[in-house]
Amino acid sequence: MDEPEKSKRGFASMSAEKRREIARKGGKSVPAEKRSFSQDSALAAKAGKKGGQSVKPANRSFSRDHALASEAGQKGGTATHKKRQQGDG
Repeated sequence: MDEPEKSKRGFASMSAEKRREIARKGGKSVPAEKRSFSQDSALAAKAGKKGGQSVKPANRSFSRDHALASEAGQKGGTATHKKRQQGDG
């Protein structure tokens, strides 16, 4: 049975460049000094912990795949290190 062709609307109808342009604007919408997590690391940690608790332990990908968790941690550390070298962090 043939499936009907889906119409492309919204982001699906846009070129990749247009989607990137919109995404960049969203990332710049709030100045860094007004982002609460950049000002209060304890608040960020509390929010992260709370978010993690909302997922059942059996469904947490990092608790099931330690290699994945390690890889993510290394990527995050690398990104932070690069930002600090550039003077952004």
